[in-house]
Amino acid sequence: MRPLAFLFAALIAVPAHASDAVQGTETTFVSPNGLTERCVRIAQIPGGTYSADDLDEEAAYCSIDFYAPAVALCPKTWSTSPGMMVYDISDGPYANDRAGFMRNACPEGKPAKDLARDDLAKFKVTMNAKGTSGTFSTSSLLYYHFSRYFDMTVKVPVAVWRTIDAKAHGAEVARPGLSLSGRTGRMNHEGWRHLVDAEANPDSYSPTDEIFTADRAQIYGVLLSSPGHRYGSEVNGTRKSGWGKGQNLDFQETPAFLALRSDLGLGEAALKGLKDARRDSQINRDLGPDVPAEQVAFWMREVSEIVLLDFIFSQQDRIGNIDFTPYYYWLEDGDLKHKKAKHHEPGDGDVPEGAMLLRRTNLNDNDAGGRVAYANFAKSTQMLEKLRHFDGDVYRKLMALDLDLTSGGPVFTWLENSLGLSERQVTQVVKNTALAAEILRESCTRGDLRFDLKPRRFFETGSVDAETVACDGS
Repeated sequence: MRPLAFLFAALIAVPAHASDAVQGTETTFVSPNGLTERCVRIAQIPGGTYSADDLDEEAAYCSIDFYAPAVALCPKTWSTSPGMMVYDISDGPYANDRAGFMRNACPEGKPAKDLARDDLAKFKVTMNAKGTSGTFSTSSLLYYHFSRYFDMTVKVPVAVWRTIDAKAHGAEVARPGLSLSGRTGRMNHEGWRHLVDAEANPDSYSPTDEIFTADRAQIYGVLLSSPGHRYGSEVNGTRKSGWGKGQNLDFQETPAFLALRSDLGLGEAALKGLKDARRDSQINRDLGPDVPAEQVAFWMREVSEIVLLDFIFSQQDRIGNIDFTPYYYWLEDGDLKHKKAKHHEPGDGDVPEGAMLLRRTNLNDNDAGGRVAYANFAKSTQMLEKLRHFDGDVYRKLMALDLDLTSGGPVFTWLENSLGLSERQVTQVVKNTALAAEILRESCTRGDLRFDLKPRRFFETGSVDAETVACDGS
């Protein structure tokens, strides 16, 4: 591993805690109290691959005026963390009636969406006070941009940075959220309680800079959207061993992870992973009767990418939070085609007969990484050490990233300056990346790593020959 001595000199100017010192393309809005709110499309990570859809989504999020008559804000009172749902009410029963929707529809919780034209975004803030689930808004930005650096197949949602007037948020969202969450979940309610207290007295929350802008007049977070359906134990694991290391070890008994641990070739490993995982009655039930090797091959690639990102960012709350979207796949003149499925079962009627219905993975819930205090369960349960299959392109990108971060290259400069991360948070990403590269490099050098995670090729041909990859990434 290369020395990191340069790092500490380079980080002298980095703030002690996460802050609002972000960089990118900025759009501004004015709150009813006369404050200038900011939406920032974070500068692209050097070497990243961003689709036209990514850029369109970023632009769409940064065009949302929270106070427009056709936009309504509701507290998210479900799940474990406080957040804000942003709805399009340009038509429907509350068309352009912002106050009426927020008064009457928001108390409905999730069904409020049915009274709107659409949901525009979710606004998530940092919250790590006592009794809460632990969320760090910048984590979603890390996952978004680094997934584009690696050009990953797993779908990670677009995210942009956004501020909102703390007094306006308190009156319209936080205080109603505190009241409504009293009948939902304890962690969600505690999150709202601490947020209401902080908006009244910013010094009551520490570190204050993780929630508030420098002037303490606004709070900041991220805007994103996370559509998808939650996997059962077939991907998320049984979770029977309880939170923490236990459920992360349970995760390693799923078909995809068992296949990733196998020394067999891709197709044989996929079938063996399926067979071994079915020994657990819950996983067998959630898998259902007909799961093809092609499905497991896609899962293997996606899970390997999830493990790498979670390791780098010290993710502490992955298990139970992996989602999917169903797609049809079929071959047409030897080329693989796909189309999003309308339903979860075969029978859409507008795809070729024999098209295979597969679940593709969405990594939506990425808000518990990036902070040094979080527990890195991918590291403590040795997930990377156990991998025997990996993608050659992702491997080479990892080796290049390690070299860049440990030598103060363009990605390091971007990481240091673009996201408002603290010195310790930047250092953690650098060190975790170096360790991940070292672990996989050693596996490669021992001959334990097969570079064959090409699920599309496997679908097309039925087999994948392992690629020869230089272990130094050259």
